[in-house]
Amino acid sequence: MLEILAITLPIFLLIGAGFTAARSGLMSREHMQGVGTFVMYLALPSLIIRALTDYPLAEVLNPAYLVAYGAGSLAVFLLGLALSVGLRGKRLDAGAIHALGMSASNSGFIGYPVALMAIGPPAAIFMALNMVVETLIIIPVALILAEAGRQNGNGLGPVVRQTFARLTRNPVLVGLLIGIILALSGLRLPGPLAQAIDMLAEAAGPAALFTIGGMLHGLKVRGMALDVGQVVLGKLLLHPLAVLVAFLLLPAPDPLLIAAALLFACAPMISVYPLFGKQYGQGDVSAAGLMVSTLASFMTISLTIWLLARFGLLPVG
Repeated sequence: MLEILAITLPIFLLIGAGFTAARSGLMSREHMQGVGTFVMYLALPSLIIRALTDYPLAEVLNPAYLVAYGAGSLAVFLLGLALSVGLRGKRLDAGAIHALGMSASNSGFIGYPVALMAIGPPAAIFMALNMVVETLIIIPVALILAEAGRQNGNGLGPVVRQTFARLTRNPVLVGLLIGIILALSGLRLPGPLAQAIDMLAEAAGPAALFTIGGMLHGLKVRGMALDVGQVVLGKLLLHPLAVLVAFLLLPAPDPLLIAAALLFACAPMISVYPLFGKQYGQGDVSAAGLMVSTLASFMTISLTIWLLARFGLLPVG
C-alpha cells in the first residue's frame, strides 16, 4: 500500500496545491485558465510529438489498443445514453452529455501523470492513442447527438461539418499529425527546438494536475444525486470494466496494454466536461460530476494500481 501511495499521493498533492492556490486567492480563475491553455496548446502537443519521435511508429500506432479501448469506451457511451434517454426519460441532449461524462477520460491532465508514475515513459504513447479515441470518436458523437436533441434532428448536416472543422484545429490532433509526419519521414528536429519540446513535454503532467485542482475550487453539488451518481459510477467503475472486457477479448493481449488502458480508463472525465455540459443545460451536473469523480478517483486509481500489481500486470516497488 505504501508503494501504491508513492504513485498516487504526489499526483493528488499537486491537485491539492492547485485547489489551495485558487481557494487562497493566490491564483484567480483566469490565471488557472491560462495555465490550462499552456498545457492544452503547448505542453500536451509537445509531449505527443516527443512520444511519436522517440518510439518506432509501429509501436505507437497500435491498432489492437485503439480498437479495444475505443470499443470499451463506445460501449459505455451507448449504455449511458440508454440509461439516461431510454430508462430515465431524459432528453437526447442531456443523455448525450451524461454518456460523454461516463466514457471520456481526462487522459492528458490526470491519466497521463498517473500512468507515467506507474509504467514510465510509454505512458505518453498510450495518452496519444486514448486522445485519438476521445477526440475523433467519443466527443464528436456526443456533441452531434446533443445538438440533434436540441434541434430535434433538424439541420444535423451543418452540425456534423462544424464539429469536425473544430477538430482540425484541436492542438492535440495537430501535435499528433506533426509527430506522425516526423516519424514517417525520419526527419529530426534541430537540437534547440527538440530541447524546447522536451522541456514543454516535461511540464505537461505537473501543470495539468495543478490546473485540475484550481478548477475544482468553487464547484458545488446541489440536488443532483441521480444524475451525478450515474455519471460518476459510470466513469470510475463501468468504463474501466468495459475496457478490461474489450482487451480480454483480444487474442493474446499484452499485459502492458491492459495495464495502460485501465490506468487511463479509471481517471475521471475530461476537464472540459463542464464547458460541454453548460452548452446543453447540464452545467451544474457536469461540474458536480467532475468534482466528485476527481475526488473519488484517489480511491479508484489506488485500487486499480493495487489490482494490477496483485495480478502481475504492473510491477510496483
